[in-house]
Amino acid sequence: MTPFEKLDPLVQHHIVNTLGWRELRPLQEQSIEPIQNGEHCLLLAPTAGGKTEAAIFPVLSRMCSENWTGLSVLYICPLRALLNNLHVRLQEYCNMVGRRCGLWHGDVGESAKNQIRAQHPDILLTTPESLEVMLISVRPEAREMLKGVRLVVIDEIHAFAGDDRGWHLLAVLERIGRLAGRELQRIGLSATVGNPEELLEWLAGHCEGSRRVLNPEAQASAAGTNVQLDYVGSLQNAAIVISRLHRGEKRLVFCDSRARVEELGGELRRLGVSAFLSHSSLSAEERRSAEEAFAQAQDCVIVATSTLELGIDVGDLDRVIQIDAPQTVASFLQRLGRTGRRQGALRNCLFLATNDNALLRAGALISMWEAGFVEPVLPPKRPLHLFAQQLMALALQEQGIGIHDWRRWIGRLPAFAEISDSDLDDVVVYLLERTILFSDGARLSFGDEGVALYGRRHFLELVSVFTSPPLFKVLHGRRELGTVHQIAFLRHRAEEPAILSLGGRSWAVTSLEWPKRIAYVVPADEKGKSQWLSTQFGLSFKLCRGIHDLLADDTVSELWSSRAKERIFSLRNEFGFLDRTADTVLVAPGTNEIRWFTFAGNTLNLSIADTIRQHGYDDVRVSDYWICVRDTTDHRRLFEKIDGFNVEAVRAAFRVPEEYLKQLKFSECLRRDCAAEIIRDRLIQPVLLEITLAAKRIYVC
Repeated sequence: MTPFEKLDPLVQHHIVNTLGWRELRPLQEQSIEPIQNGEHCLLLAPTAGGKTEAAIFPVLSRMCSENWTGLSVLYICPLRALLNNLHVRLQEYCNMVGRRCGLWHGDVGESAKNQIRAQHPDILLTTPESLEVMLISVRPEAREMLKGVRLVVIDEIHAFAGDDRGWHLLAVLERIGRLAGRELQRIGLSATVGNPEELLEWLAGHCEGSRRVLNPEAQASAAGTNVQLDYVGSLQNAAIVISRLHRGEKRLVFCDSRARVEELGGELRRLGVSAFLSHSSLSAEERRSAEEAFAQAQDCVIVATSTLELGIDVGDLDRVIQIDAPQTVASFLQRLGRTGRRQGALRNCLFLATNDNALLRAGALISMWEAGFVEPVLPPKRPLHLFAQQLMALALQEQGIGIHDWRRWIGRLPAFAEISDSDLDDVVVYLLERTILFSDGARLSFGDEGVALYGRRHFLELVSVFTSPPLFKVLHGRRELGTVHQIAFLRHRAEEPAILSLGGRSWAVTSLEWPKRIAYVVPADEKGKSQWLSTQFGLSFKLCRGIHDLLADDTVSELWSSRAKERIFSLRNEFGFLDRTADTVLVAPGTNEIRWFTFAGNTLNLSIADTIRQHGYDDVRVSDYWICVRDTTDHRRLFEKIDGFNVEAVRAAFRVPEEYLKQLKFSECLRRDCAAEIIRDRLIQPVLLEITLAAKRIYVC
């Protein structure tokens, strides 16, 4: 019997006759047996590789053959836009076999949710945050609906697993499993990961039952793609290149900040290019209209942040263009995978570097990709702040919970099971001390401080593990354009109106409502600028070492344009003192400073710099590439001290910057030293610190 023949006859019939498919893809064939057998699975394939169908066809088959009723399947995505996009397709598949698919997230209206409460769909598309809202709601209908869940599909799982949102998702699934009285079968979908076995272990490691990674198709290789790196020197020059290249084609252009998306979109429109914009600070309506218009057009460009990196369908693309470089090879592969969907078409990506640092990052990423490297997805360590969040959520969900009852709900989750009892107990004690929680000796419930911190808007702030920046909603009449950071209004001159850029158009601010955080605007002719604060804290160790090797090497890539080659040669001459096998210490005459070129990344350099300061050097500065010690040229004395540094001592000396702590949602539920220790655990890998400290050094004067 072939894998296809193991599907329920009704599903077989509609795949052939309704969809008109002649055959399944390799992943879609391989997934049938393990999913139907109840195994936990991780399905891997390039973007547009048919992962959704690989999961849904055998799930629908089980639904029919085993006569599942009510809400039995959760389909979870990291982005609302992706859920909206998938809903149409999954509803079609459900309709084929007489089943229903529902959509539930923050943009879905209450009337639509009431319909779902009244008539449960078979599959519900949602987010972890929406599931949390359902669990803690004072209305029991949604919570009752979740008691029938048997299986969960997690799309773009790598987007969850690498940060706290992943632990939150798993904790929510633990609680749903307990409500349902069964362990949920877990199916993860991903395009690009460097450690698939470990990712599946994260997803289902403590669950009973067997598990399997399915990855029949190799990721995009250098042989099957067209990748080029060009140096253009500025964003304005990038706009000119885009306006002249590939005319008549549909181009998706990635920028790695919302401000750059706005600036480039405006430049392209001034050059007469049909340009659309998509980023997270545009309203859902603005993004949707831009993406739909782009999907229906031909000779056009859509400029986006990583919001379009995931599997949102914007139609067939001809080209992907990357302004500067993403932070990881995995992200590059996601973007590369948006092209080459038509038969005979190559996957392609053109890098346009607007400055020297971007050129080096792009060159290093391309080299890492050519060598077959993809970053592993590493779940963050010691999520004690999320343990606090889960205690509060359970107190709401159960209207008070026994002091030790949390162990029955989330105690098996490795995120918490691997933390010592004393550390967990200390969190509970601190929550009680601050009256975030209250105990009568037997049960935990919300305390006065907890209500003050999280009780606004029906505890909405409790359901998200991300910190909310101080954003203003921007309105043109009643039409919502998007949001901007309040800094956009604080940094302009009071006598002149602030001119914003949203959706690639300029808007003059006519009035501000600070208490409600609303900015009212009208169209403007002047060039606008919007601002958002970045949460990036420097480049990874691996990427920095890749940049070091690129500068210290003398080889030339065929993927570099003549302009890129010329500029890289110039940078190699500028950094001619580097050695491929060693760190370099530069003691330049007349500068009264020592510059140690570690190429270890900003975080590790910060930790070493803090230890250097403890040894009597006051003025120490860092970048991703170097540590600069000022007011001294005695490198021998300095490195005698550095050679004696103990890795643990360096780690302990790291003064966690306040902005790092601000990114740790619910850090106020922990003692500050505990929150700082979590940051150290996450940012400082002892093995990388040891490599950096032990590196051989060359002294150049």
